[in-house]
Amino acid sequence: MHVAEPDRMVRESLVFLQKLLVEHKPCNFDIQFWDGTIWHAEPCMPATFTLVLKHPGALRRMFWPPNQLTIGEAFIYDDFDIKGDILDAFKLGETLLNLRWGLVEKMHYGRHLLSLPSGDGSSPAQRRAVLDGALHSSQRDRQAVTYHYNISNDFYRIWLDERMVYSCGYFVSSEEDLDQAQKRKLDYICRKLRLKAGERFLDIGCGWGSLVVHAAKNYGVKALGVTLSRPQAELATERIRRAGLEDRCRVEVCDYREVDGEGRFDKLASVGMFEHVGTSQLDEYFERAWRLLRPGGVFLNHGIASSLSDPFPAGPSFIDRYVFPDGELLPISTTIRSAEQSGFEVRDLESLREHYALTLRHWLRRLEGAYDVVLRVVDEITYRIWRLYMAGSAYNFDHGRLNVYQALLVKTSRGRSMLPLTRTDWYA
Repeated sequence: MHVAEPDRMVRESLVFLQKLLVEHKPCNFDIQFWDGTIWHAEPCMPATFTLVLKHPGALRRMFWPPNQLTIGEAFIYDDFDIKGDILDAFKLGETLLNLRWGLVEKMHYGRHLLSLPSGDGSSPAQRRAVLDGALHSSQRDRQAVTYHYNISNDFYRIWLDERMVYSCGYFVSSEEDLDQAQKRKLDYICRKLRLKAGERFLDIGCGWGSLVVHAAKNYGVKALGVTLSRPQAELATERIRRAGLEDRCRVEVCDYREVDGEGRFDKLASVGMFEHVGTSQLDEYFERAWRLLRPGGVFLNHGIASSLSDPFPAGPSFIDRYVFPDGELLPISTTIRSAEQSGFEVRDLESLREHYALTLRHWLRRLEGAYDVVLRVVDEITYRIWRLYMAGSAYNFDHGRLNVYQALLVKTSRGRSMLPLTRTDWYA
């Protein structure tokens, strides 16, 4: 619907957007105002998405102050919405947030923004994570994990694959099914570790137990998984029972720093948990893994990394406040340095960046496609948080700001790795 005479707030909002976008239109889009007025960025080209402004104060809520947390909160609290390709909308969002707002620009743009209403009076802080205790203490880490993972097992079940693997799949093509890619990833980890029947295997941050079940069932190992999420552990234990693997596999609610036993395990894996460790605990993490392994033991560490060449901007983070509180992404060079200082020898390092971008697209499509089902399990704000998180993560993996690495580390025995000379068996 097009309105012939837009009201004053529409005109003021449009003036602000046109000034801001006069030299910056990274993609084609439409803007729909609260009264039905529609503005086309490129009238002669089809739009890939529509930015829907819900009320006269929407732009003020989005851009004052101009940072990613402000615009993220404006989205999850329904000041604006995205119809169509939300991934394409991130091109616009990044362009706008990367504009250098010096004092003159802030005065110029601020005059327009502050002429708009301040919004509906709701507090954007009501759903932020609030944690107590010292950063990355066991107590605080439990709170952070509970905030993220204890939403509902049913919520994660809606958009994850059938095994509920909450890390990237391993694809042979961009058209491949997510279930198959995740099954291949589990097996790829087991082959990288060269698991053998009877070996003692520890999965640090085991989630819903997909890797320990796969390793015990297909490779005959004696597997232990640890997680800080009780709902995860309860479902994992039920899955182990249904698979008839109680004699070879179990999951415990336990901090990785509480797992003891010198040389207790032959093989270790940590898949998708490393992001919770933090700089202050990095050395303790690898030293603990080193002590738990027997000489000749192997540790596969799978974790998301930040980019040294394209770092995230300073300032408040939407992800930290609403998705992964206290999460820290480190450059891979920092991770490898700490692993080596703890005594590990690095035997292999593989980037799976494109695989995570593909995985996130699958998760996003599944989440958006099951909107009505999702809202039976969680509320609208939770849905919006996760839609934004998945889309933003996919965009950053696509553009290299995020990466994910599998590092294969060995605890040598008197200088001997006891590994094959080649990696042929991984791909056989």
